[in-house]
Amino acid sequence: MDLGGECKYSCKTAGETLDWIHAILNFLKPYRFFLDAHVVNFFKERLWEAVDKEWMDCLRKEPVGDLLRIPSGVIQDHWPASLKEFVFTLRSLSLPREQADLQKVFPGLQVASLNNVLAQGMNHKKKHEIEALSAVIGSIASRVGVNTIVDVGSGQGYLAQVLSFEYQLSVIAIDASSHHGRIADARAERIKKHYTAKLCKSQLESRGLSTPKTVTCRVLSPDMLKTLSNSLLQKDDEKPNNNGGNIDEKPVEGSVGNELTSSLYANGKPSLVLAGLHACGDLSVTMLRTFIECADVRAVVSIGCCYNLLSEGIIEADTQCGFPMSKGVKSAGLLLKKNGRDLACQSAERWRGLGEAAGLHNFELHAFRAAFQMVLFQHYPEIIIRSPAIGRQGKALRRQHHRRTLESSADIAESSSLKNCKKETSWSAISCTESAETEGSICNDAASFYEDSSHQSSRNCETNPTDRCSMFVKFCHSGLHRLGLHNSQDIDFSGLWKHTEPFAELIGPYWTLRAALGPVLETLLLLDRLLFLQESSNMVEAVMLPIFDPVLSPRNVALIAKKL
Repeated sequence: MDLGGECKYSCKTAGETLDWIHAILNFLKPYRFFLDAHVVNFFKERLWEAVDKEWMDCLRKEPVGDLLRIPSGVIQDHWPASLKEFVFTLRSLSLPREQADLQKVFPGLQVASLNNVLAQGMNHKKKHEIEALSAVIGSIASRVGVNTIVDVGSGQGYLAQVLSFEYQLSVIAIDASSHHGRIADARAERIKKHYTAKLCKSQLESRGLSTPKTVTCRVLSPDMLKTLSNSLLQKDDEKPNNNGGNIDEKPVEGSVGNELTSSLYANGKPSLVLAGLHACGDLSVTMLRTFIECADVRAVVSIGCCYNLLSEGIIEADTQCGFPMSKGVKSAGLLLKKNGRDLACQSAERWRGLGEAAGLHNFELHAFRAAFQMVLFQHYPEIIIRSPAIGRQGKALRRQHHRRTLESSADIAESSSLKNCKKETSWSAISCTESAETEGSICNDAASFYEDSSHQSSRNCETNPTDRCSMFVKFCHSGLHRLGLHNSQDIDFSGLWKHTEPFAELIGPYWTLRAALGPVLETLLLLDRLLFLQESSNMVEAVMLPIFDPVLSPRNVALIAKKL
């Protein structure tokens, strides 16, 4: 049963935003154990024992498809009332993520499809993001009367180039990587040739055609970005030049030369808009602080990511950390810590879209990894102290196996017996089926052999327990090899798996219940940023808006603010 309905909270004013934040904080208190947990310690710390036993007894029997829908707020009638209330409350506290009708929010806005030249090198997700975000930035720039955009964390320049060539905006692209800057420059020159030729064919003048200006700078603080912005806005005696041209790359220590001034005075208005597409960690909050502190920044459009990389701390009220930003959240004394911030990246849409086969595969990989943690704990405790990161399944491997899944889907669809079996499959009947995407930390080599085995048995609804034990042994050997540990002849991997396997069926319910907190935690992080802006000035108008399809781009909420 889908609970339906929308979030009952509002954030139009600082008071409303703070009420929403307090509701989230009060809800989280009894579930702190989920935030602090690390699923690799599932068996070692017997994490399931912290959860209501009635919940676990119910969910261990549930079909995997029902588990995967929990983060989306879907419940079943036969569940305990307290479990249904837990899921319902999560849904009511989470910011709605459905993509907004941008034409309705920004009258006159047109989201144009990128041509093949601009879209070259972009995957479907990136193309979707750039099309929507560039249109929003173009609209915001027009509303505040600004012609210059500073693209913070510009990467290879996709957004900057679309804003420059399609929206005729003057763009400064800032990125810490000089390698990215070189790629962006070369790409911009190729695109410029295309547009120049296009203008010549149409017999139009091309004197207004310019490329983004690249600056290599590691932005470490609001003061640095503020100083950089002020430097960009300093008057120059030279006549403004609209013909573009790239800035020589060099590290920037808080300021840049006046070479950039020309682009900022194209319209005689020394002001700019800060924009960032998935600016990592503290970079997103640095943009917001710069917007407040720098009078020449008229608007900001920020879409954050990598919450696990945020700095965090509440030592003093004026301490500047990535979280919390606002006085309201600082006064509450809450620290999410790394595991909690990492949990905020979980996407309900991605969980729902996994499908039963991928979900089973995902859960079993987590069970293997958690059991492998027991091997390390018992035989290599010095490794545990160092908190080893033993790898994550590579993107190329996921794409490869996703293609194999699609190729075999026709045959699977023809198998009615498989269809009937899958309808009744629960986590206790673990399947070794294909996964398009696996979340969590696993060993690359182990994932490789595991997925190859999965492909061979993808037509089976259940894996023989003996085969599962054998695969775990291989998983362990591969994981130890990854860590450079080769003396494992005396370890009883099979015995350890048999000891933990009776509890393996609990990892699916536990992981989905924990993941269901992800949207609420992300909502808290975003509300903290919004409240910071609302607390800073009455002359700031700020909104949060989901501008991407959440299935394609889970970090889809833009924080948009402008000075009145």
